[in-house]
This record gives sequence, structure tokens and C-alpha cells, in this order.
Amino acid sequence: MIIVREVAELRQAIAERRQLGANGAKAVNDSASVQQQHKVGFVPTMGYLHEGHASLMQKAREMSDTVVLSIFVNPIQFGPNEDLDSYPRDEARDLEVARREGVDIVFLPTVAEMYPQPTRTKIHVSALTERLCGASRPGHFDGVTTVVAKLFNMVNPDLAFFGMKDAQQVAVLQQMVTDLNMNVTIIPCPIVREADGLALSSRNVYLSAEQREQALVLSRSLRKVREVSEDVVRNTFTIRQIHQMVESTITSSPLADIDYIEILTFPGLEPILPEQRLSDVEEDIIVALAVKFGNTRLIDNIRLQKVEVLSHV
Repeated sequence: MIIVREVAELRQAIAERRQLGANGAKAVNDSASVQQQHKVGFVPTMGYLHEGHASLMQKAREMSDTVVLSIFVNPIQFGPNEDLDSYPRDEARDLEVARREGVDIVFLPTVAEMYPQPTRTKIHVSALTERLCGASRPGHFDGVTTVVAKLFNMVNPDLAFFGMKDAQQVAVLQQMVTDLNMNVTIIPCPIVREADGLALSSRNVYLSAEQREQALVLSRSLRKVREVSEDVVRNTFTIRQIHQMVESTITSSPLADIDYIEILTFPGLEPILPEQRLSDVEEDIIVALAVKFGNTRLIDNIRLQKVEVLSHV
């Protein structure tokens, strides 16, 4: 595993991997496009890696010839009152996880390396960023899209892997890649959960024992949504009824402070009429949550694919 901290080193390491792949392919197949057959898979992270991140690396390893991991806590996606300074970091532990998962190149830049001068260019995806986390975190997704675009330009990956725990981020990045004709395919990967259902997150370490126990209402409420969607009678529930069911489950936890409960189309993130029946929605649906326990804000979601709902009608 190669560890690099500068953009020039990163580009050189990837170029060498691609060239080695091309040379190896020429021994078997003298095609003019052999270098393009060497797939580079990219997993961008902010570090403090857990099994959710590991699942992204595993998928990248499965689908790619070279796996690149970046670890960078991106300051421009944090608001003035957010946890940039206290965001958990553990470089040695992260590198152990990367080695275990067979990562080829780890990119560990400093803020100065990523932003050597004040950033006057930012990428803004409209509409999709105005709801969910974007509504309560103004500027957050401009920071996400800008840093991911920079990383894509540095790595030039064929495939990029993102977890569906932040489904809005996946939708926003897919829109960016489509709109700007970026030569990369976004691979959404399933949410990874603890045995008790809590979605894995680097922020879970902030939870007290009592907060963590009560945070299980998030996955519990989403399981109820899944059960409704799979029930031939109850999948005629309206969107309003689904919302009320989720809200009543979450508010059963005294420590839960709801930021939002949203039921939207996916990936367009468009609102659905409250009186529309679940089984009548013509697109995939996402039920997305953001709830605070103390000072810790957790997100979770469930995606209902139209084919899944129809199969139970």
C-alpha cells in the first residue's frame, strides 16, 4: 500500500498503476485501449473509518484493478457552529483498516495541499441541495461537491463509491457528474448497520450510552416503513400516514430532537403529495431522517424502490 500526501505524488502513483496494468494487458491482448481496461476505483472519506467505509473499499476492490482511498476532513463543508475541530481523527487506525481491505493508494492531504489559496470557485447543485440536510446546513453541499470535484480531477477514477446513509449526497453527486459530463460512474452502496440496527457513523462515538440506546428509534421507525411497503393492505397508506407513523415512533424517545422527517422521490428529491398513496407513487421513494441526540446529529434513511412496492400490491 502506497501512502501519499501531495497531489503530484498521487497522480504519479496512479499513472504508474495504470501503466503497469496496460503493460500486463498487452502481454495478453494488444488492443489500443488496454490502458482504459485498468479500472481505478475511488473511495473518498473523512477518515475515522468504520465497517461502513470498509464495505465501500470491499466493493471497490471487487470492481476495480486499483483502489484509491482519500482521507481528508474537508473544512469548507462545515458550518461555523459545526464540529470541524472536534471531528474524530485516527490516522494510524485508518491506515490499518485500509491495509486490511487491500487498498492500493491512500491519499492523506493537508488542508494547505487541498486549498493552497482561498477557494473562489465552488460547484453548486441547485434544487437537490435545498432540502433535507441542505436546508439546515447552508453551504454544506457546495463544500461537498467542490471537494469531490477536486478529488475526481486529482484521481481521475473510473468508479467512485459512496454509502447510501447519506442518500442526499449520493443524489447530489450523481447530478453533478451528469450535468458536468464527468467521466466517472457513481456506485451507491448499501447502509451498514450495527447488529442492533444503528447505522454506522463516525459521529456515533459522541453518543452517551443512554443516547445510543434511544437512537435505535431511527432504524426502528424505518423498519416499520419497510413493513408497511411489503403489506398488501398497508402499502395503501398515504404519505401523510407514513410520516405520522415515523414521527410517532421517533418521538417515543424522550431524547430525540427531530430536525426533519422527509418522504421524497429518489434521486430527484421531489416532494410527494401528502394524500398520495404509497402504492401509487410512480418513482422510487426515500424516507429520510435527521435527529439530534444531545449535540449529536444522526441521519438515516430507507429507499423504497418502485418495483418492491408493486411486487406486494
